[in-house]
Amino acid sequence: MLRAVADTHAVIWYIFGDSRLSTTAQNTIAQIASSGDQVAFSSITLAEIVYLSEKGRISPLTLERLLASVDTTDTVLLEVPFNRHIAEALRLVNRSQVPDLPDRIIAATALYLGVPVISRDSKIQLSIALLLLQPYISIRFS
Repeated sequence: MLRAVADTHAVIWYIFGDSRLSTTAQNTIAQIASSGDQVAFSSITLAEIVYLSEKGRISPLTLERLLASVDTTDTVLLEVPFNRHIAEALRLVNRSQVPDLPDRIIAATALYLGVPVISRDSKIQLSIALLLLQPYISIRFS
């Protein structure tokens, strides 16, 4: 079962064991893994990794490392492809609160799945937390 959606930095920091991933995030992912559940990441994360790698902001091996990680049978990470249902959920993510498109797609993925976001960005976390508390159930994602 999917328990959370990790944003791009959380995914990168997790697969590299980077200390910038907060203790709370590390513990959350570890707890999810130990229960046999998974943490989703949006397919936009793959594109962001390529982009950040091309700009020299992250290791050029990051994409390969992530793909190798998700190709194992016991992985905690699961890719969720961007689809029309997530595009519909994207309409609910306030652009003034979450202005960057990749972040909005990650937030919309969490909203569609009904789970929290693991992110260093408190605006993303708050926007999803508030939306998950609102009665948006009448909106059909099917």
